[in-house]
Amino acid sequence: MIKTIRVMLLPNNKQRTKLFQYANTARFAYNWTLGREQENDKNGGKFISDSDLRKEFTDACDAYHKFFKGYTKHPKFKSKKHTIPSFYQDNIKIKFTDTNVKIEGFSTSKKKNKQKLNWIRLAEHDRIPTDGKYINPRIKFDGLNWYLTVGMEYEDSVSFPVKEEIGIDLGIKELAICSDEKTYQNINKTQKVKRLEKRKRRLQRFISRRYEKNKKGESYCKTSNIIKSEKKLLRLHHRLTNIRQNYLHQTTSEIIKQEPSSKLCSCCGTIKKDLKLSERIYRCKCGNVIDRDYQAALKLKRYGEMSLQSVT
Repeated sequence: MIKTIRVMLLPNNKQRTKLFQYANTARFAYNWTLGREQENDKNGGKFISDSDLRKEFTDACDAYHKFFKGYTKHPKFKSKKHTIPSFYQDNIKIKFTDTNVKIEGFSTSKKKNKQKLNWIRLAEHDRIPTDGKYINPRIKFDGLNWYLTVGMEYEDSVSFPVKEEIGIDLGIKELAICSDEKTYQNINKTQKVKRLEKRKRRLQRFISRRYEKNKKGESYCKTSNIIKSEKKLLRLHHRLTNIRQNYLHQTTSEIIKQEPSSKLCSCCGTIKKDLKLSERIYRCKCGNVIDRDYQAALKLKRYGEMSLQSVT
């Protein structure tokens, strides 16, 4: 099983400059290789394999190979103005610590103070394992921040769930309604998100009017004020995205972490939904009085025994 991990980078000014240079180099390599393939195709030549080209030009080679196979449309040249800055990092040379990632080639000097330029801080600590096989490391700029995505190989999980089943119905008015009668509201209908959405619409209309005002013939002139407003809009869009993603993570984590095994009577199977965390003794209508943690352990033990029997 391959799991993809995405972490934001915290580069300093020198490292940020190097990242943009790497992205421009990757774009040049793509366009150069694409031009070679097109020229070779017009002259009646066969497809040039990536082994015959420099290794750093394999992205465009793969795109053109898919075109020859009929999988995709004809690849286009990448524009510096419209292309998202990104590049591939060699999975063998990339290194991780708990707090930093090493990007090869930022500094070739062997001095320690110069080598620090190769190490970029990670926004999240202990997120990426320091020992393992890394797959397809990519570094990408989203308009505000640089992000690193890398694949990691994990063993397939063969363990059985230790929690009781729960039904979830996704809706429009509410985000989700669970079978335990718990309802999760739609985050888009909260006052906070509505205010941000209203601010975003106003900013979009403002930028549109600015473009129309500075229109020259059929082309639009992008002024410094428009660029500042677009950055504001991008930050606002990121804030809304982060709010929604954070709410979804909190909701799913809350559902997964529910443990009805401590609320389930080990004698009659009745679920005591109003059992509070402060109540350490479980008292059931059937007369069962037992420590709640011990009862949970009994339920999990029985569940494990049933799981083993079903496998054998």
